[in-house]
Order: sequence, then structure tokens, then C-alpha cells
Amino acid sequence: MSKDIVELQEDVSSSPLYSEDLAPVPPQQRTWNKWHLAAIWVGMAVCIPTYLLASYMIKTGLNWYEALVIIGLANLIITIPMVLNGHAGVKYGIPFPVIGRAPFGTKGVHLASVTRGIIACGWFGVQTWIGGLAIYAIFHAVMGTQGELGLSIGKFVGFGIFWIINMYFIWKGTESIKWLETYSAPILIIMGLILIYWGYAKAEGFSVVLDQSVQLENTAANITNEGDQAYLNLHALKNKDGSLKVTEYNIVSDESTSWKTFTEAPIAIANTENVQVQFRNTEGTEPVLSSVVSATVASENGGSKLWSYLLWLTAMVGFWATMSISIADITRYAATQRDQVVGQFTGLPLTMMLYSFVGIFVTCAAVINFKDVLIADDAPWDPVSLIAKFKNPAVVIVAQVFMIIATLSTNIAANVIAPSNAFSNLWPKKINFKTGGTITGIIGILIAPWWLLNEISGFLIFVSGLLGPVLGIMIADYFFIRKKTMQLAELYKEEGVYSYNKTGFNRAAMIALFVSVFVALIGYWVPSLNFLYSLSWFTGFIISFVLYILLMKKN
Repeated sequence: MSKDIVELQEDVSSSPLYSEDLAPVPPQQRTWNKWHLAAIWVGMAVCIPTYLLASYMIKTGLNWYEALVIIGLANLIITIPMVLNGHAGVKYGIPFPVIGRAPFGTKGVHLASVTRGIIACGWFGVQTWIGGLAIYAIFHAVMGTQGELGLSIGKFVGFGIFWIINMYFIWKGTESIKWLETYSAPILIIMGLILIYWGYAKAEGFSVVLDQSVQLENTAANITNEGDQAYLNLHALKNKDGSLKVTEYNIVSDESTSWKTFTEAPIAIANTENVQVQFRNTEGTEPVLSSVVSATVASENGGSKLWSYLLWLTAMVGFWATMSISIADITRYAATQRDQVVGQFTGLPLTMMLYSFVGIFVTCAAVINFKDVLIADDAPWDPVSLIAKFKNPAVVIVAQVFMIIATLSTNIAANVIAPSNAFSNLWPKKINFKTGGTITGIIGILIAPWWLLNEISGFLIFVSGLLGPVLGIMIADYFFIRKKTMQLAELYKEEGVYSYNKTGFNRAAMIALFVSVFVALIGYWVPSLNFLYSLSWFTGFIISFVLYILLMKKN
């Protein structure tokens, strides 16, 4: 056991701020080594959002290796504060809400921890709905039937089953979570390698597959203006041999227009509003149709590529902003600082790059492996769409089981532990980890993820931007103000040194938090300051970090 571990020497069990779940983890219970921590990150990182990241970056005009470099760099960047913030978890064996009492105060910490917890509840609901859809798909694969497109009783039944599975691991406690992550990690890595092999074998070469990424950079239809004349530009995908996958197109929004022979040459049009186009291939026995797409007006000034890189870098860093706040909830179970450092650097950046590459490779392979993918807009950007294209029920069932494992491992580690501790911290004597987890599960239902699945991401990302300042304050406090030294027993006292004159609020932290959040988000409403919002995680982190140190030094 590491010498850099501080144990609680005073009996504070009678304090209202103390509970068994929030108490320091004894040295003999520090059973998680570097491989367990790496496995947890594999379990969290292998999920549908990770799969989508690089594919969507390509869709906005980046090539595949630019996307991978940005993802790798962003995850190296976020792992640094992740490791720094995890240090106190290892040293003192305490979770984020207890550590947060030092900089924010015994009451002020609720503002940070509950905000982080509610965000996790939102993601918990969405991920549980996704897992339920996988169960629903398995049922129909077994029965040989087709599922319904809209909401149905079957989908709610699948949601309920997957919710109960999540609750099982919550009620069994943290050791069951360690078991889940340890055994799911190799399964998820194998799944990614199988998908890569499928794309390679079907396309007969790695370079052949990756060359298709260029095709995915173009939207199917866009409009350009040359003087007073507007032109419609169409972009169809091509087969491995270079032949076009589309033979005809139809301007759906123009009722007088019928199917015409596809052309790559610009088409003069009179009306540029609400131009909708559909494509088809008539070479087979039955025509293959694309979806109907709306033509976008090409921007005259696309902005610098460097700015595009910075925007995506910020988005990728923000992807794990919530976990960087509450990482001590996990590192408190690590035996040594080396375990948490090696485990996190091994598990996070490498897995994010690997599974993002899986998303890139498989999506590119689908361009030439599926006849019904005629345009970039119809490429299977997510694994659900990809699996739906396979006709073999056994393949669908196995693939959906993998998706259930991936979703479960992400949900439990990323979206349950933190809110459970946050809610427990609200009322330590009455709300334990299991009760906090149950509250998380209930809120996950109440947010109605079946309605918010498409809309909630924007809201959650916006709120997640509030957490950059929280992380800045915590790291500044622990390393620069307290020099990695806290009074462990005082963290559990209502009238201790961290009650800040019995108010429960550290004035310096509150000022730094509100100022940095305001500056980071003001660009959302003021267009001229949009760059502050676009880089909100960095903006909030830097301002809160510097301002907090200045305010604390002044006191």
C-alpha cells in the first residue's frame, strides 16, 4: 500500500456530514489496480457517442486522420486534469462531493455536485433507452418480425428490462461495478476488432476502405450562386471500382420534375428555397432509393481550418468534462497513485482513438459494402443503423448483445456513481449509495428520454460547459492553495474549517464560479463573443483557475 495515503484518525461518525458511503475507503479495501481502472475507461469509452464522434467530424469536412489526431489530442489533454483531480481520491479515499467541501464549503459543494449529478441522470436515461432499443431489436430478430418505427409498448418493455439490469448493479454496489467493467472491457475491444475485420474483408484492403472517407466529406446536394444564377450540385457515392452508385435523381420539391439521369455537372435552378432531392439506382431488379435530402446553401466563407480544429478540440475535451469533475469517485478505490495515473492514461486516450477509428473504418466500409448506401447522408453513422442492414438474425442478436454490454458498462461507471454520491451528500445519514442510485434511475425515467433523445444532447453539452469552472477551482485549490494537504476529519464537520465561518460557502469559490460561468456562456447570447462560448470549457477552466487563486491569496 502506498505511503501517500492518509487515513481518518478521528471519530466523526456522529456528524450529519458523515456516512459509510462517503467515508474514506480503508487501505485494505483499495482493491482496484491499474488494469481495473483501465478496464473502467474501456467500458465507459466504448459507447455509441464515441463511435459517432469521428464519423460526424468527417461529415463536417475533416479527413479521417485529422479527426483521429484531434480525438487523441483532446483525450490526452482531458486525462491530465483527470489524473490531477484523481490524486485526492487516492490520497484520502474520499469521493468528489467530500473533496469539493474544501474549495466550495460544506454547503456550496451541493451547487457543483448536484449539477454534475443531474447531467449524469439525463445521460443515464438516454443510455438506458438506447439499451432498451437493443433488447427490443433482439426480440424481433428472434421472432423474425419487424419492429415499429415510432414509440411502442415493446420499446417501453425493453426500456424497463434494461433499467432493471442497471438497477441490479447499482444495488449490488461498487464491487459488482468493478466486476462488470473488468469482464466487459475485453469483450468490447474484441467487438471493435471484429467490425474492423468485417470492413477489411468485404472491401479487400485497409487503404481501399479509408480512401472512401473523402466521399463522406460531401453532402449529397448543395447550392452555389454565380452572379444571378443558382446551381444545384449533386454528389453521389462511388463503388470500389469508381463507378457511380446512383443512376437517377429527382427534385422532389418541384412537382413538375420527374426522374432524370444523374449528372455530376452543376444544374441551373430558379428557386433556391426548400430544394429537396432524392436519388436512386435502377440497375437491379428493383430500384434502390435514397432518403430525401434538403440541399444546403454552400457557405462563401467556410472559416479557417485552424478554427474548425479548435472547435472540435473543445467539443472532444468537453465529452468527458463531467467525469473529470467526479473522477475521485473511482480513484478512491485505487491502491496507489501510480495505479490511477497508468490506468487512466492507458484506458482513456487509447480506447477513444481505437473505437473512434472503428467508427471511421466501419462507416467508410459501408460506403462500398452496402448497395443501398447511395449518398453520404445515408451512410450508417451509428452502430444501430449499421446492424439494421444485416439480414442474418444471428448477426443482429450477437451485435445487439454487444451493444447492451457497451451501453451498460458506460451507464454504470459514467452515469451512476457520480449522481449517487452527489445525492448521498445532500443528506448523508438518510441517502446511501444505493438510494442515490435509485434516485438517479427514477430521474432517468422522469426526463422521458424517448422524447428527448434527439434534443437532449445539445442541452446536456450546454450544461456540461458549466463544469469547466468547477474543475478549475478544484485543481487550483488542491494543488496551489492547499499543496495537496487537507484536514480529513474537518471535511466531515458542520462547523469545521471548511464551513467557512459557519456559512457553509467559500466566498472566493462562489465568485470565481459565477464569474467564469458568465464569461464562458455570454457568447451564447452575444454573437460577437461567440468564441468564448465555442471554447467554453477552456474559457471557464482558465478564468476560474486564475481568479480563484487570486481571491484566495487575497484573503
